[in-house]
Amino acid sequence: MKKKIQAHDGIVGATYMLSVILGFFVSLQWLWIAGAVAGLQIISPITRFCPVYFVLNKMMPDTEPIQDGSRT
Repeated sequence: MKKKIQAHDGIVGATYMLSVILGFFVSLQWLWIAGAVAGLQIISPITRFCPVYFVLNKMMPDTEPIQDGSRT
């Protein structure tokens, strides 16, 4: 489970960083990606759904699912 959490943090962090770099050098419109990721992170504890964990749960089936949408 630790590797899955580290992978999630790395993917989300890289998405933020890429959005900020592109926003600075290309166009401020790229900052919408950072806003969308932040919105998903804010709402995921309530909905119990995270797109990154959804993909990681499929890629790592031998590990315990994280935020798979179940309420148990």
